[in-house]
Amino acid sequence: MNRSYVAVQPSAKIRYFDAPAPSAANQPAPKPAKHSEFLRTGRIYRARSTWSPEERRYLTHEEVAERTGQVLQAAAEKSHERINGFHRSIQFPKIIFHRTLDERPHLGYCHVTAARTLLARLPVSWSFYIANFSGQIGEDTFFERISPANGRMYFAVALTGEPGKLQINRSIRKNGVLFQTSDPKEAVKNVLMLGTSSEELREKIKKL
Repeated sequence: MNRSYVAVQPSAKIRYFDAPAPSAANQPAPKPAKHSEFLRTGRIYRARSTWSPEERRYLTHEEVAERTGQVLQAAAEKSHERINGFHRSIQFPKIIFHRTLDERPHLGYCHVTAARTLLARLPVSWSFYIANFSGQIGEDTFFERISPANGRMYFAVALTGEPGKLQINRSIRKNGVLFQTSDPKEAVKNVLMLGTSSEELREKIKKL
């Protein structure tokens, strides 16, 4: 059965509770007709609630983070499949891992792939990500002005440094962002454009 969770914030720390999806089993039973109930039992039916509220089960931040990660990684798998399915000459490695935000585990981002591309004749390393919120790449922190209201964000950033100590390469396009969009199709096109120098393929990508 599909389930979701709802965030509540009675205090500074967000709390989450499990919200079961509606099902036939959860629907209130139809009340008997008054006359048939009287004929059967001799009692007059009095309207009363036929259900009792389900006890809330609060989720830990770890449980919420796990669910968030599952959704993000499923989206990353699908995006990677679409990218590599375009043309056999454009293939990217699958490097999928996710992170959730501190104190807000219902929000997170997922790394999809990474590669090197020539930009202005200079080799640039970059990574492609999916986030389940919108925001801006910050100067001191990875994200600024985070808003979950606008759905997913797809973006690629230039990177510099050694493996395990990578940082955003802010010498590229001022903030290191190669592209940022809320449109999954536009994101796939941008990644594909970064993956080929063939003018013929680039023209085909533009028409997607």
